[in-house]
Amino acid sequence: MAAPNVRTSSFSRNISVVSSSPQIPGLKCGPNGTTFISTGIRDLDRILGGGYPLGSLVMVMEDPEAPHHMDLLRTFMSQGLVNNQPLLYASPSKDPRGFLGTLPNPGSSKEDKPTAPDLDQGESLRIAWQYRKYMENQKSSIDDYSNDFDMRKPLERQFLAGRPIDCVSLLDSSDLSVAEDHCATFLSKFPRNSSNIASIGRIAIQSFCSPLCEYSDKESEMLSFIRLLKSMLMVSNAVAIVTFPPSMLSPSSSTRLQHMADTLLSIKAIPDGDKELEKLLTGYKDINGFLNVHKVARINTQVPVILEAKTFSMSLKKRRFLALECLNQAPVDGSSGTSYGTSGSCSGSSKSGALDF
Repeated sequence: MAAPNVRTSSFSRNISVVSSSPQIPGLKCGPNGTTFISTGIRDLDRILGGGYPLGSLVMVMEDPEAPHHMDLLRTFMSQGLVNNQPLLYASPSKDPRGFLGTLPNPGSSKEDKPTAPDLDQGESLRIAWQYRKYMENQKSSIDDYSNDFDMRKPLERQFLAGRPIDCVSLLDSSDLSVAEDHCATFLSKFPRNSSNIASIGRIAIQSFCSPLCEYSDKESEMLSFIRLLKSMLMVSNAVAIVTFPPSMLSPSSSTRLQHMADTLLSIKAIPDGDKELEKLLTGYKDINGFLNVHKVARINTQVPVILEAKTFSMSLKKRRFLALECLNQAPVDGSSGTSYGTSGSCSGSSKSGALDF
């Protein structure tokens, strides 16, 4: 008797089951079976709904006026090295390994914890302190997923010595075959074909379309490379972040690169001496630039991530730790408009009481 026909679907979940795997530092399970790795910036992890999903391609559009995109690369690379995750770094420089000396070191941006109250201060106060300490311990266990990085302190040698790091120079390459080989060899170490994740890989490519590279005028080859990289990432336990200057490409090629990204970000430098913007935004003097979120990766779902905002200010807390915040409009003073403390009549004469809508 012939076996009955079994209806199958072409849809297959592009995930790795990590629930039965031992906890891996820097790895977190999200909704719909999505697995995240940290971006290296706590605020960016929160904004993106958990971080960068495994198997995703992150594209960052650079601003020619300021190198703030380098902060995203540095924290991404440092987070991986702290968690002992293999790293592949490519850049249009003669000595890309020298860039490792600029990576930030993990620190702590938290304030000092309060000391325990004396016994004479009352049992209720002591219980409240114990509860607060318990909540801080719970939060610290969650925060182990990501680190705070001191942008002024270089990464200690213990995080570089013995780490699996591959550095590639794109400067003297007439084409992208060398970069393709390095990416293919690197990603082959992290196949997504088992139920357990043994290791996570990170790829960081700086200024991919830089005019310093010989292949910068071959836009079709650059698009083919990004397409190939994305296809390899989809079946790998790795994440790649690629920065590129859109002004160096034709509008059509720049648009196609943006469409190929799973997560698309852009960096904008803050103009110097902009008096109008200074009046408009709170904390203008502390803002270094703006981060725009254009697209957030969606894995195993068609439901979009609901963002609290699309533009965030970039600043350094304590002049050391990178922070992203929603833009806050400065309060309007009495000289430039109606104050909130004025009388509550709408429009019209307060004597007659007539309202003019």
